[in-house]
Formats: sequence, C-alpha cells, structure tokens
Amino acid sequence: MFRSVFIAAFTAVALTGAAVAQDKLNDAQIAHIAYTAGQLDIAAADQALAKSKNADVIAFAELMARDHKAVNDQALALVGKLGVTPEDNPTSQKLSADAAAKLAELAALDGAAFDVAYIANEVSYHQAVNDALGKVLIPSAQNAELKALLETGLTLFTEHQRHAEHLAAELK
Repeated sequence: MFRSVFIAAFTAVALTGAAVAQDKLNDAQIAHIAYTAGQLDIAAADQALAKSKNADVIAFAELMARDHKAVNDQALALVGKLGVTPEDNPTSQKLSADAAAKLAELAALDGAAFDVAYIANEVSYHQAVNDALGKVLIPSAQNAELKALLETGLTLFTEHQRHAEHLAAELK
C-alpha cells in the first residue's frame, strides 16, 4: 500500500533507475520512498501555486497537491495500521537530491518559461512514476493489499500524466 500511495511524488527518471539499481526493496524502504516521493510532488505543486499566474497551471498544481496529500494521508494511516516504520534508503535520498535540484532550476524561471518547465517536469515525473509502478513496485509487492493500492495509484497517476501532456501541448 505504501508503494502506490507514495509513488505519486517520484521525480523524473531518477526513480526508476534508482529503484532498479538498489537491491530488492522491503516494505519499510518502499514506504519511505513513497512518502518521500509524495512530499516532493507536493513541494513542486506548492512552488507552481506560488509562481504561476496561468489559470490552467494553477488548477493542475492544485489537483496535484490535493491528490498527493490525500494519498499521503492514506499511506500514513496504512503505516500506522501495519506498524511499519519507514526506512531511509538510497532511492529516497536520490529522489530528494534530484527534486531539490529541479526546484532550484524552476525557481530561477518566471512567467510562461516557468509554466512550460513545470508542466514538462510533471510529464516526465509521471512517466517515471508510472514506469516504476508497473516495472518495479507492483511486481515487487508482497502484500495483496499493497499490490492493489499500487495498481490503483498507477491508474490515478496515468490520468495525471495524460492531463500534464494535454496541458504541455496547450502551453507550447
């Protein structure tokens, strides 16, 4: 459950590569990755809400923040229910470092340049999240409840990707 819930916040291509490079992840590591990923995408949405003046970009960022906060809340409830303590790991650390660099890059942009770069990053991010879910996290899930949540996450994040792709086409 942690995997799918938190996967939402994975950043760009780093997630898939880092998760695959690491030895098989246990549920505690996956919980940490998922939570970290969720928080990172919320931070990106918050940055867009603070910088953008484009109504469509603002609406998209609001959706990302709302959906990812809801997923993180569900994940936290599940962590409590299962008594799992999230475990820091190289994948979580790489996600955080890559996201910090991307936020700094986006912070230097304004106006339409920011909007285009933010949405392009969201397209890449959701492609990576969906790839990681389908190729790494869902197949690795041991718990049936976790696997089901990951599959639900993949459905939601595929919609996020489509939305971001549509918005990217409009912004060009």
